Amino acid sequence: MEETIIPYELPEVENHSFFFVDIHLETDVEAKLHRHNAWELYYVIHGYGNRIAGDTLQPFSAGDVALIPPDMSHRWEFAPASADSNGCIRYLMVAFSHALVERCMAVFPELRNRLTGITFPTDALKFGSESSQTIRRMLSQMNEMDELGRLCEMFRLLPVIFTSSDHTFASKPMRIEKDVRRMQRICTYVMAHYSHSISLDEIAVEAGMNRSAFCSYFKRCKGMTFSQFVTQYRLNTACELLKHSQKQVSEICYTVGFNDLPHFIRVFTNAMGISPSKYRKQFKTT
Repeated sequence: MEETIIPYELPEVENHSFFFVDIHLETDVEAKLHRHNAWELYYVIHGYGNRIAGDTLQPFSAGDVALIPPDMSHRWEFAPASADSNGCIRYLMVAFSHALVERCMAVFPELRNRLTGITFPTDALKFGSESSQTIRRMLSQMNEMDELGRLCEMFRLLPVIFTSSDHTFASKPMRIEKDVRRMQRICTYVMAHYSHSISLDEIAVEAGMNRSAFCSYFKRCKGMTFSQFVTQYRLNTACELLKHSQKQVSEICYTVGFNDLPHFIRVFTNAMGISPSKYRKQFKTT
């Protein structure tokens, strides 16, 4: 069944030009797929899970910084095991309209000089290590400031997020709304069922297509087969569990949907260039 995309306006903050929150949330308070007419800059402080942005499904973890453009449907699903001792995850989020950017550029030449001529992204961005470090520091400082301090910091933040060069696209361009919604439905289904075998017949039914048409459609949209996509998602999830959990490699193997430990180790090693146990050890020592 297709998941409903919920359009909504961000809460109005009286006498404020943008929306800033420090959220502590229980993981069972699940955010549905939604969209709004604002930029959303998101810094995960505690927790990990999976994110749908546009047509793309990706894992995220603590420290990640992402930018969601206006009107892009998105959803952040935190893994229950990623909660803190109080059962909560935490993130900082600042949301602002594009009209705010345009008004600031019109009024303040200093900001206009930095932003004139840039192409504003139309797809979600995940920032690289350098930009993420800068943005994390700025958002953390904003969290300790009064409203005037936050406004001043916004003038410094806007050029950072819109002129960053060390980012990756966290959603693939796909402009046909029907295709976006269908791919989101496929991604949502994979998120819910990846720990078990997913047959082509059942995912084709979920997408409202026959098996042959689905295989052609998915390869055209994603540049890979559905089986490759599921394997990639399982490996990404395994990486997060190796980083953030104390589960044994054998347990992670079955948790992410592999039914054979030697096969899991072989596939993981071929994809990552290192075995699961060495990957965990390397991450723990960095």
